[in-house]
Amino acid sequence: MENVTSKGAKHQAFIAQAEEALKANKAAMDKTFRLHYHMMPPAGWMNDPNGLIHWQGDYHLFYQHDPFQAKQGPMHWGHARSRDLVHWDHLPVALAPSEDYDKGGNGGQGCWSGSAVDHNGQLTLIYTGHVDGKNPEEVQCLATSADGVTFEKHAANPVIGGSPDEERFGFRDPKVWRHEDLWYMVVGYGKDGLGKGIIYTSSDLMNWEYRGAAVESDGTMGDMWECPDLFPLGEGGQHALLISPMNIAPIKNLYLSGTFDYESCRFEKQQMGQIDYGFDFYAPQTLLDDQGRRIMIAWMNIWGAVMPEQAHGWLGAMTLPRELTLAADGTVRSNPVPELATLRGAHVSASGITLVDGEPTAIDNVQGDSLELAIVFDLSQSDASELGLRIRCSEDGSSYTEIRYAIAGQKLYMDRNLGGAGDGGVSEASLAPSEDGRLQLRLFIDRSSVELFAGEGLVAITNRLYPDPANVGISFFARQGTAVIESLDAWELKPIW
Repeated sequence: MENVTSKGAKHQAFIAQAEEALKANKAAMDKTFRLHYHMMPPAGWMNDPNGLIHWQGDYHLFYQHDPFQAKQGPMHWGHARSRDLVHWDHLPVALAPSEDYDKGGNGGQGCWSGSAVDHNGQLTLIYTGHVDGKNPEEVQCLATSADGVTFEKHAANPVIGGSPDEERFGFRDPKVWRHEDLWYMVVGYGKDGLGKGIIYTSSDLMNWEYRGAAVESDGTMGDMWECPDLFPLGEGGQHALLISPMNIAPIKNLYLSGTFDYESCRFEKQQMGQIDYGFDFYAPQTLLDDQGRRIMIAWMNIWGAVMPEQAHGWLGAMTLPRELTLAADGTVRSNPVPELATLRGAHVSASGITLVDGEPTAIDNVQGDSLELAIVFDLSQSDASELGLRIRCSEDGSSYTEIRYAIAGQKLYMDRNLGGAGDGGVSEASLAPSEDGRLQLRLFIDRSSVELFAGEGLVAITNRLYPDPANVGISFFARQGTAVIESLDAWELKPIW
């Protein structure tokens, strides 16, 4: 049997190979669609965020990663660190497939998604070891680090050697948190066509007791719940559960708010909704920082999409960090963290602009591919049926992405059918104006992405866009009447890379 030292050396040898591949692939990468201020892999493939944690003064973000190619292969854990949630430094690959529980065969394999905790001063990763065709196919494992950079897999892995039932669809993506004297783990699971979040408890992260399903699908919420994240949110013991349900297209994410009983390990759902209505938002995970904020980051792509950057030697990005809050009605709100204001550069403001039917209106010096926009429409002074704006417009007006609001129907849309390369489609969300008759929109445009926030965080729409890099125009419009822009602020955003 290999001893711990030789296993550790083997793991580090695989990480060294990954780092060499990244170095070569980064040098050959096409940067046409690279983002200016979002977290991306140095090269290669990125998907789910993993192991989000605020540890010893730094924010750590791990992620599913193939450093050898821009497609999903044997999964590693990439790693980045930040002081402010805005500026990120890439660190060495944290985990590589190296053992029989996370490496082997020609199918899916690797160190799949999981989470991170501080255990006795060590940064501890809990992840799913996955090997297609192996029995069991998915197990839960530990890796630890004293310095937060170099990780050693635990000699006793796997710490959970298989699922509660043989007949199941998935057993992966453990999210671990501490409550009083116990560690709690929620794991994504599916059985009998129903997605579930199942619970384990432990006093030491090594020995786990199965406690059953905290909550499961009612038949309309997918047959497997990937990347579950269960956490306290709000007052009075309220909790929220984020899930990425499989096989209920077009829905790609859901939140459930309610209460969690730590004795019975049962979750009582009181409210349900989507945390984001865009096409490119998946596998959100959260952390609790030293300010008591619940911060969420998600993968800013989606399985099965056309991803033009894949041909350029890289794929995937993370959303901007968002703070989650719980409203009085049980809805979960998400808003960009205030630290993003440090990116602001040149500023343009305007007010009292009347938009006329059929006449797209451009505003001097409001254009670009790396911008923040804050727009307030006064609906009480508008008689149009629709109003909105087009971003990333070509000079001839043939290519653009349109954001529009239908006043009577109270629907917000993002239409990327003429947006360029990649997939088209129209994202939509129901949204009532504020009580004073205003519609407030906040957009973050970043070369090949856009994130839209509205309704004080009730609605978010996240999409990837792949326009011609020369398409930087922005125009505003009204249809079947006039509309009034009460105020507009636009900031150029500085790159972090």
